Amino acid sequence: PAAARNDRGLTRRARGATDARMGMAEHIREKLQSALAPERLEIVDESALHAGHAGARPDGETHFRVAVVSRAFAGLSRVERHRRVNALLAGEFAAGLHALALAARTPDEEARGPKA
Repeated sequence: PAAARNDRGLTRRARGATDARMGMAEHIREKLQSALAPERLEIVDESALHAGHAGARPDGETHFRVAVVSRAFAGLSRVERHRRVNALLAGEFAAGLHALALAARTPDEEARGPKA
């Protein structure tokens, strides 16, 4: 059965949330916090920078920049880290998330600085 959509086009089933008014950024935060227990998590909605581009919606919430530092990434390649985050957010991509600029690092890499 089809799930009900809220005013942002997100479904409760895809979002896994009980608050139908929760925005995409909040939902991304909830999913990544729950699955990765990050030491640092930054989420920036860059949708306004992409207005008029493919995948952009008038109400935004389609393009995000995410920086996440988590021990869960230890031993994973950059590609594996990105695949893991993309899999965690599969429902969000299905519900309108169009682009994700992702920096996924371990705490040790974060301590070494920006080039680690």
